[in-house]
Amino acid sequence: MACPSFGIARAFVPGRRSGIAVPAAVAFVLKGYPRLSETFIAQEIRGLEQRGLDIRLFSLRLPTDPAVHPIHDEIKAPVTYLPEYLHEQPRRVLRGWRKARRLSGWSSAWRSFLADLRRDISRNRARRFGQAMVLAAELPQDVGWLHAHFLHTPASVVRYAAQLLGLPWSASAHAKDVWTTAEWDLREKLKDCRWLVTCTKVNALYLASLAPAPDRVTLLYHGLDLNRFLPPAGRRPARNGGNPDDPVMLLSVGRAVAKKGFSELLQALALLPTDLAWSLVHIGGGPLLGDLKRQAARLGIDRRIQWRGALPQQDVLHAYRISDLFVLACRIAEDGDRDGLPNVLMEAQSQGLACVSTDVSAIAELIIDGETGILVSPDDARMLSRALHRLIRFPDYRARLGLAGMHRVRQFFSADRDIGWLAARFGIEPAPFSRCASPSTPR
Repeated sequence: MACPSFGIARAFVPGRRSGIAVPAAVAFVLKGYPRLSETFIAQEIRGLEQRGLDIRLFSLRLPTDPAVHPIHDEIKAPVTYLPEYLHEQPRRVLRGWRKARRLSGWSSAWRSFLADLRRDISRNRARRFGQAMVLAAELPQDVGWLHAHFLHTPASVVRYAAQLLGLPWSASAHAKDVWTTAEWDLREKLKDCRWLVTCTKVNALYLASLAPAPDRVTLLYHGLDLNRFLPPAGRRPARNGGNPDDPVMLLSVGRAVAKKGFSELLQALALLPTDLAWSLVHIGGGPLLGDLKRQAARLGIDRRIQWRGALPQQDVLHAYRISDLFVLACRIAEDGDRDGLPNVLMEAQSQGLACVSTDVSAIAELIIDGETGILVSPDDARMLSRALHRLIRFPDYRARLGLAGMHRVRQFFSADRDIGWLAARFGIEPAPFSRCASPSTPR
């Protein structure tokens, strides 16, 4: 299937390459910005800016992280924060309502909202329509396209705003937004958007089954900006867990939420032989952090663990380079939330760091078990403990897996190709390759 091109109805500027019609600006709507846990989004925004796309950012929430990554400082796009809670900015919401009611798409958007509200009677649903009215009222005139990052609340806001303004829109789907959103809601959004990209094959197959046409959904991995993740210099020390003064250094990076499996990881670590020398560094914030610290104390392993909290990218990169083994025990949470393909696994492998994870969701699309890393079953602390024990004991095995993982990431998971494909979708560059990556076409 040849990659289609999409026109933009509101505003154009002349293309700089081959006469391509370029949207004067595209509005990206995100749940929160900037966020330390979403470097893949920042990487995409910066890459598209460098290719000439004029981006305006709209965030549904104010930032909560205490720091930002260097890439956030490089992004030029201005940021507008929509009212996170409508009652906190009533005058702004009222102005949005007055202007939105005069727009030609008001009747269509209002019907969509009422239909959705009948199936989802919630304050959250009303809040998204209120945010959409403000977005539609305040959107700069030179914006000709809307794009939602995440298919749950940001896409709801974008869908209503696009109907109000009569603009086309697209979306990027990731993980939680795919698996915790009701099927009827996904179907409505897939029916209305022009195109959607998602970062794992398992996501793409599921969303394509709900779309009016399968080619509306495209598999597009995030990949890494390999210029920011250069190969490490030198070899890692051959630690083998036999020296208590020089333990094997384990690293895990991720928010303390159920789907990351940190509770299961602590259980696995507690099952390791008591004379095995290891230490764990955890990087990330999250609501379960206090519970995890208390669990580690109950298991008697708290003195071996450092809880670093959320850190900027350069500090995380340093941690990859000085660690011996990376572990991420992903699982499916009770509410269905799960990871897609965690970027931290790609980041760790880019540094030649051997990885242990689970065969949840799309992780097997990155890690080939026994060749470029180790995969175990989720929620199986004993199996995870055995894998960790083996890798702690045998540094040469870790080194082989780490090297193979690094080569695979650098060969197949570069962000440059994927951002080039998005640039073509937005009309600022010719298609970089002749066929679209569909759910049934592995890359």
